Amino acid sequence: MKDNLSLVILAGGASTRMKKYIQSNSSISEDENSQANNRSKALISIDVNGRPILDYLLYNAKKAGYTTIYIITGEDNFLFKNFYGKENEANVFNGLTINFAIQYIQKDREKPFGTADALYQAMIQYPILKTISFTVCNSDNLYSINAFELLKTRNSYPNALISYDRDYLQFSIDRISRFALLSIAQNNCLKSIIEKPRIDEITSFKDRNGKLRVSMNIFRFDGELFFYYLENCTINQSRNEKELPTSLLNMINDYPNSTITIPLEEHVPDLTSKEDINILKEYVIDIDISSF
Repeated sequence: MKDNLSLVILAGGASTRMKKYIQSNSSISEDENSQANNRSKALISIDVNGRPILDYLLYNAKKAGYTTIYIITGEDNFLFKNFYGKENEANVFNGLTINFAIQYIQKDREKPFGTADALYQAMIQYPILKTISFTVCNSDNLYSINAFELLKTRNSYPNALISYDRDYLQFSIDRISRFALLSIAQNNCLKSIIEKPRIDEITSFKDRNGKLRVSMNIFRFDGELFFYYLENCTINQSRNEKELPTSLLNMINDYPNSTITIPLEEHVPDLTSKEDINILKEYVIDIDISSF
């Protein structure tokens, strides 16, 4: 069970919040508004050269040593292929091998069935993922080179996730309150993930250093072990989706101490709504990926 050089990127979501109406006095341009309404968030331009957040994410992954990328998209992935290669698999993009997996929507649904379903379908389409350890992340968060390296190099724990110090996340209190808090054992293994805990519960989630730890949906999984929990993932009733944290919680219930948490004190730029476009543009202005 080794690879650690493969990265699966979740880009098949419906981007509902991104497509919401924005006031006419917004500082984003008409073109940016149009992109936000019609493109996957991962492909919205965030720099003067029209490069999307996914370019920056792939750049950081390559710098961290990843070589093989699996991008999970919806069935309409024409624009993704315009950016990263026309073939379904084995496209070469700036030294990376790009493969596309499709998250098909069930006939009785209008939207994708969640992140656990997306990864499950990708592992069916690429069975090699059942035999290796690989990293999984969102397509609309700009994770750092450091975050990718930390997950790639923790060879003694094939299951891991980054636990971000909430104090370093540069979001509003309201937005941070929507993130999931992590309950962590003394040996740094994951005990639980709780979304939107009650106010009176929050202090119980502080780690031994008095910090609240947050998941920003970047994980490493042992494909051979985790596939079962994706295949048998229960539905989150409030969102009517199958979600990765649910599969992960089911796994650690059966295998306590199987998933290490890796603390990190840094911000993670996030492209959730149209208001985030200008924030990302400011963030990447001094990042030079012209050689990529």
